[in-house]
Amino acid sequence: MHFDSSFNEFAHQLPKGLLARMESAQGTSISIASDTLPRRTFLKMSVASGFALGAYPLVAGAQDGATSAPAAGLKPFEQPAAFVRIDKDGTVTVTVNRLEFGQGVLTALPMILAEELDADWASVRGVHGDANAAYVDPVFGMHLTGGSGSIKHSFTQYRELGARARAMLLSAAAAQWGVEPTSLRTENGNVMGPGGKSLAYGDLAEAAMKISVPQKVTLKDPKNFRIIGKATPRLDARAKSTGTQSFGVDVQLPGMLTAVVMHPPVFGARLKSVNDSAAKAIPGVKAVLRMPTDRGGEGVVVVAEGYWAASQGRDALKLEWDTAAVEKVDSVAQLASYQALAKKTGLVKFNADMSAMATAPKKISAEFTFPYLAHAPMEPLNCTVHVTGQGADTKVNLWLGTQMPGFDAMAAAKVLDVAPKNVKVNVQMAGGGFGRRAVPTADYVVEACTVAKLSRAAGLDVPVRVMWSREDDIKGGYYRPMHVHRAEIGFDANGKVLAWDHVVVGQSIAQGTPFEGFLIKDGIDNTALEGMRDPYDVPMRLSVHHPKVNVPVLWWRSVGSTHTAYVMETLIDEIARATQQDPVAYRLQLLGDKHPRHKAALMLAVEQSGYGKRKLPAGQAWGVAVHESFDTVVAYVAEASVTQGVPKLHAVTAGVHCNLAVNPKTIEAQVQGAALMGLGTCLPGAAITFKDGVVEQSNFGDYVVARMPDMPRMAVHIVPSAEAPTGMGEPGLPPLAPAFANAIAKLTGKTPRGLPFKLA
Repeated sequence: MHFDSSFNEFAHQLPKGLLARMESAQGTSISIASDTLPRRTFLKMSVASGFALGAYPLVAGAQDGATSAPAAGLKPFEQPAAFVRIDKDGTVTVTVNRLEFGQGVLTALPMILAEELDADWASVRGVHGDANAAYVDPVFGMHLTGGSGSIKHSFTQYRELGARARAMLLSAAAAQWGVEPTSLRTENGNVMGPGGKSLAYGDLAEAAMKISVPQKVTLKDPKNFRIIGKATPRLDARAKSTGTQSFGVDVQLPGMLTAVVMHPPVFGARLKSVNDSAAKAIPGVKAVLRMPTDRGGEGVVVVAEGYWAASQGRDALKLEWDTAAVEKVDSVAQLASYQALAKKTGLVKFNADMSAMATAPKKISAEFTFPYLAHAPMEPLNCTVHVTGQGADTKVNLWLGTQMPGFDAMAAAKVLDVAPKNVKVNVQMAGGGFGRRAVPTADYVVEACTVAKLSRAAGLDVPVRVMWSREDDIKGGYYRPMHVHRAEIGFDANGKVLAWDHVVVGQSIAQGTPFEGFLIKDGIDNTALEGMRDPYDVPMRLSVHHPKVNVPVLWWRSVGSTHTAYVMETLIDEIARATQQDPVAYRLQLLGDKHPRHKAALMLAVEQSGYGKRKLPAGQAWGVAVHESFDTVVAYVAEASVTQGVPKLHAVTAGVHCNLAVNPKTIEAQVQGAALMGLGTCLPGAAITFKDGVVEQSNFGDYVVARMPDMPRMAVHIVPSAEAPTGMGEPGLPPLAPAFANAIAKLTGKTPRGLPFKLA
């Protein structure tokens, strides 16, 4: 199978085991041109008055591609110099290998490193990394913020980075005092020596950076943690609460122009004609240029002095579109076709014997529908590009909030025809993303670089900021896929499931992307089915259809669990009600002894909520759901009412099992935010629909998201644990909607069969 140069460059970032799995799945070997591997180079970091501890190789992954052997046999992401800088005044700057876009990672990862460093937390700050190879996800081997993996994958990494830096400081102090390092200890940013001596880290940093980086270090016993596990205010809290925090959309460079793109109304459509005379007459408009857009389409970009002039110029365009060659999706017809497919067995994931279905004394037949969903982050997409130099000396700077800086740098290099090492990614704080800033096609980065290339050719040799409006963002593609589920369940009077036949219909997220080789097996995109069946040991035949539709799709916060959790948890509840069993007791029975974390999270939520012990106000009912995603279990006990057909969520109690809680304050915020986002999927109007291939929604006026008045009272409780942390950015979302729905079902006698709720 042939892969173009952009994939070959991307493949350099993948761990060998992952690349091997992709080769195996594709039935071919993946060759990577050797001329993309420049000679290794070493960089000793020294910034102003600060000192980075040790030397590390600048193997910039997306920027360099070198494969040198780091000092002490450590990989780039194990070298303290890339992550720790200590200034003479004692300030400790920790570089974070992830994008901060609301999840609190710019605080939590510095907490982990500072714990093992024994730093003074008051002197610690966090900054973003870039596309350097040091900042890859140490598990995936590529630059990625996603899959709720930031803390989970980098917990040990950042502990070891802090421990290595601490060991180097101890060695520097020992050399100065003429004693053994083992006779010294550290405390709150100081090395403590014999006779009451002490040396501040700032005074030792320059000497420490010259010491060899230790390969092996001893980590703290968790019982001695003084930073990890403490509810800690976020380092960016003041800037965000005072409005002084800068995001990607706020980037300002000398001479910078702003550009907006008119995208085709139907994905992949091309232009018939362009009348841009009125647009060019708008004051401040510098250029109006025809350009290729994502998925083979065409568009027009207006480049101007500021966003207002650019958007006014775009509004003045008179365009005719050719949509004859592209599929024009209609949501009504699409739903009918999905429903027809759901009546047929698809590609089989689980294949339990269904013979008991015919004689089962009790049965449930259910069909569920889930619409397309937009990511709709508060900060719409944006990317600033500055190209300088000519030929082999061309340099590219990008400023954007990105979940995959290495991958985006590769895409920029390809569009601008420069060496990957000449692309610099300046990662900016992002105002949300939920997966939209991690796109395998790098669509908005490619678009911005294309605009920069065309603008430069037109004589506009200045930085260009490409901005999307809210309407561009909601209409611009890459949605959570639409799904239909169909379930036939046979069970007995005790609630024992005898046969469960289940079909899922929905587009594949991974198909046609570099991730296809390891996310798709036997034609099944496993992201669409994650969360099905387990942890309940029921005999299930599970199959899936992946129709191809002219709608671009992408992971959306909690991916497949956005719909699978709803289906599983409402159906389990329905079986409990049909057999007159308490839904909590029924779940505990099904969980048995094999799932202690599920039971612990569920029982914590139950106990803290007062479920079964406290009488609810008239017209309210309890709803329960528990779900695991990204190795974290979240259970919700909801309190809800229905008044004149309108459901209302009054209170939610959460039980969370994420193993060790690095920062309980951040976990609480993540669960609250995820729950509110999950609640948003329940609200009428929370859907992306199509008519004649055009997205019908355009802004928050017709695409509903949850707002502050929708937020219920919420209490978050964490199961104590000393085990290594699991993912936390997404698991709070999936169980919210089913817990709410189960309360509605108790009040109305009917389970809402999909999202958003339709009770009429």
